[in-house]
Amino acid sequence: MSEFFTVSVLVTTAASGIRLATPFLFAALGEAVGQRSGVLNLGVEGVMLLGAYAAYKTALETDSATAGVLAALFVGLLMGIIYAVMTVVMRAEQGISGIGIFLFGLGLSDLLFQKQVGTPVSITGLRDWHVPVLSDIPHVGEVLFQHNPLVYAAFMLVPFTWFVVNRTTFGLNIRAVGETPEAADTLGVSVVRVRTGTILIGNAMAGLAGGALALEVGIFQQNLTSGRGFIAIALVYFGAWRAFGVLAGSLLFGIVSAVVLQWKTLGIIEGGTASLASMAPAVLTIFVLVLVSRRIGSPSALTRPYERSG
Repeated sequence: MSEFFTVSVLVTTAASGIRLATPFLFAALGEAVGQRSGVLNLGVEGVMLLGAYAAYKTALETDSATAGVLAALFVGLLMGIIYAVMTVVMRAEQGISGIGIFLFGLGLSDLLFQKQVGTPVSITGLRDWHVPVLSDIPHVGEVLFQHNPLVYAAFMLVPFTWFVVNRTTFGLNIRAVGETPEAADTLGVSVVRVRTGTILIGNAMAGLAGGALALEVGIFQQNLTSGRGFIAIALVYFGAWRAFGVLAGSLLFGIVSAVVLQWKTLGIIEGGTASLASMAPAVLTIFVLVLVSRRIGSPSALTRPYERSG
């Protein structure tokens, strides 16, 4: 255990934790915006899988990680349109619709991979970008300022999301529709437009989360996300539907995951102990979620379809 508590290992673990937090942050921020408008999307995992495959296949064919990012965004938007039609236009039950999206994404991503690729082939992901001057700060530079552009984008989205939701007219409309859609409608706010907009945002970010994961590991395989989409949904509750709360939860999960991986690498945990330790991030998230959920309330209209009267 003593070999873990060295400066070099701790710095490497912290940097790895930030990278591991990135997909969670993208997906959870997008889902938080959607839930603030009253829409629950349990299909985040499926959208992440499709985004991951789109990014992987595009990068494989074009040898461009940037094209892979754009492909992941496009697939996320496409799935957002489908989900919006199902839940906003047709007013289908959100829980069942979300599970359907998840199963669709799980099956289609695996089918496309088997038919179009077959054998896993590694790709070149996004290159790390060292922030001038800041990346040269001892230890701190390696932890915070030597990552690929998607990592910086994810963390910059946190204050941006907070500002949009809390300081703009669009954000006010999101919160109004999520709490009292009837009142918002009488004031001239289009519930359909607002919810459709947040669904598109949430799914685009879920697709981007999957793309970030695929481009980070440089490979695609069946069920690559391994439940990360469902954990992202839990992190929304963990963060009480607030951007900085979601950030805290994502970092907690990322750091714990990085510690477990580092312990495996150093041989501190092996065999059955390693398998049990791999469950630690999920168990920790559930434990904290249970504690936090007792003192917070979800948006009043969450999961409730809105049908205009009259």
